[in-house]
Formats: sequence, structure tokens, C-alpha cells
Amino acid sequence: MESTPATKENKKGLRKWINIRWIVRNVPFFLFLSGLAVIYIYNGHYADKTIRNINKASKQLKELEYEYKTLKSDVLFQSKQSELAKAVAPIGLKEMTTPAIILQDSIINK
Repeated sequence: MESTPATKENKKGLRKWINIRWIVRNVPFFLFLSGLAVIYIYNGHYADKTIRNINKASKQLKELEYEYKTLKSDVLFQSKQSELAKAVAPIGLKEMTTPAIILQDSIINK
């Protein structure tokens, strides 16, 4: 197999661009590009982690909202007069059937 002059020129062109001196001179630039790549990858992972945390917090918030609404409705139901009467009946308390007596101070009425 013979080398053609065009192939030799291509090899010389590559050697001209890729040689040890050029690589050594550009090592800081390659390190800079590598650093940017690491930062870019880290930023992507950090964004994914943050999104997962936000979704987790929003699910917890929804669950707490449902729990709050359930407890609030239970408290409102149990604080009705008829439910209170049922709750205190076992300890002997009964609902008043007569109106409350109003106490008046005789000094204030003068």
C-alpha cells in the first residue's frame, strides 16, 4: 500500500494541529472545560433533588390540609349542643330545662 501525497498532507496537517506543545499549552483550558462540565452535571443533579423535595413537601402539605379539615369538621360536629348533651350524659350532667336566673346587684339598680 502506497501513501498518496494527499494522505501525507492530511497527516502533516493533523500533526501540525495536534502536537505535544499545543496540548501542554492548552491544559489549563481543558481543565477549565472539565470544571464547567462537573459544575453543569452537579447543577442538574441539584435541580432534580430540589424538585423532588418540593414535590414531597407539597404532598405532605396536602395531607396535612386534609387532616386539618377532617379534624375541624369533627370538632364542629362534637361541639353541637345535642352532641355535647350525649357526651356529658354518662357523668350525670343534664341540660337545663329552666332559664338561667339573672342575679342583680341592688346598688347598681338605684
